Amino acid sequence: MVSVSQISEHKFKQTNKSVLDKMISGKSKETTALKKLIEMVANSNSTALILGETGTGKDVIAQAIHKISSKKGPFITVNCAAIPSELLESELFGHEKGAFTGADRLRKGKFEQSSGGSMFLDEIGDMPLPLQAKLLRAIENKTIQRVGGSDDIKIDLRLICATHRNLEKKVESGDFRADLFFRINVLPVIVPSLAERREDIPDLLVDLLDNIEVDLKDRPKFNAEAITALTKHNWPGNVRELKNLIERAFILFPGKEITNTNIFENLLRLKAPTTMEEQNAIWDITSDLSEIENVPVHNEEIKNDLLPHPHNYKDWFTFYDEIDLRRHLQDIEIILIEAALEKTNGKTASAADLLRLRRTTLIEKMKKFSITRSE
Repeated sequence: MVSVSQISEHKFKQTNKSVLDKMISGKSKETTALKKLIEMVANSNSTALILGETGTGKDVIAQAIHKISSKKGPFITVNCAAIPSELLESELFGHEKGAFTGADRLRKGKFEQSSGGSMFLDEIGDMPLPLQAKLLRAIENKTIQRVGGSDDIKIDLRLICATHRNLEKKVESGDFRADLFFRINVLPVIVPSLAERREDIPDLLVDLLDNIEVDLKDRPKFNAEAITALTKHNWPGNVRELKNLIERAFILFPGKEITNTNIFENLLRLKAPTTMEEQNAIWDITSDLSEIENVPVHNEEIKNDLLPHPHNYKDWFTFYDEIDLRRHLQDIEIILIEAALEKTNGKTASAADLLRLRRTTLIEKMKKFSITRSE
């Protein structure tokens, strides 16, 4: 016999799944694993740390954790990088009347405002060191003191932190407290980049299109080749870049069908038609183009166009603070070698041909990276 508690638990899980599916698009294994992790984190009261590249939607993950948790209070967001350091302490902890010039009344900070709910500290990696000590005390003692005050004020909230920075490196450099890092790193949630969950792009595309309120006749239509082109892009700006591309499509091609040519020429490269005549000309030119899949590959230039272009890395530092070049190139080598071995059923000679390497060179690399053949 099924108990009432079991029925309630089942309904609760189904509700959580429905909420997560609405908030986080996609069915890839990476996204499915992320949703399961979010559920686990939401069922705990421990501090959560969301890690991921810029534009992956860390704020959405934080909202999802709050939404399906037992916390029914408000969801308060503080961006540590957007508030000047001299104002951040008052913003977080509040201040007493007369604490400083201009403090003409008592003001509750975000900690107190979050009571019974969740507080999301975005870009915690940019928090000044002096304030990190006060945050650590608040987490450990579950109390705060307002600026200019001496009374301990109890707080009851879930703390969710996020950053795109490598906190371990910041700890090593002395820019982030080690004790605070270990305290907030109880339940780390690593958000995959869009490049790691490319199969989610069709679902993301539909949801992002639906979120823009325009007449149906003005909604651009991405054909199958355009969607394929989107899945092949590297997406250094992640979901935020995809969202910007879709908004661009609404502006440049309202109510039109978008092809793979338009993706490359007008939406990714920002080569926008400046007049209606130019816009119509684009449609006249591209309507007769052959499908990219049916174009025969005659030379190396066309072959290489199908690969990620080296120029895709030109704007890397627009989106990231740094790159471990040696590690990144090594990871690419490992992935391609494993893929070649898988495609050739573990035949090193055939895999070497695919990679345009000598067989002995490939074997040396396999030993170096501890790659085994899978037959």
